[in-house]
Amino acid sequence: MEIDHVALLARLELKDEEKKLFSKQVGSIIEYIDKLNEPDIEDVEPTAHVLPIKNVFREDELRASLPRDKALQNAPRKSDGFYRVPKIIE
Repeated sequence: MEIDHVALLARLELKDEEKKLFSKQVGSIIEYIDKLNEPDIEDVEPTAHVLPIKNVFREDELRASLPRDKALQNAPRKSDGFYRVPKIIE
């Protein structure tokens, strides 16, 4: 693995000693990850969850909520009953 390339992608400036250290560490990590290829999983069924759980969501039900004035009570900025936030998209 090219440490300089990874450092560039992560926007890191590494010293030569750090590059040597990280090269060894990344090598060890890759070797450890390779162990995931060792088990025989041919007869293992694919799963999305380890337990046989079906839909555990509750039905929607209308409940009383916090009044708007209380919800906005501690807002640093508000306008016409809404939170006012800085614009992030031009």
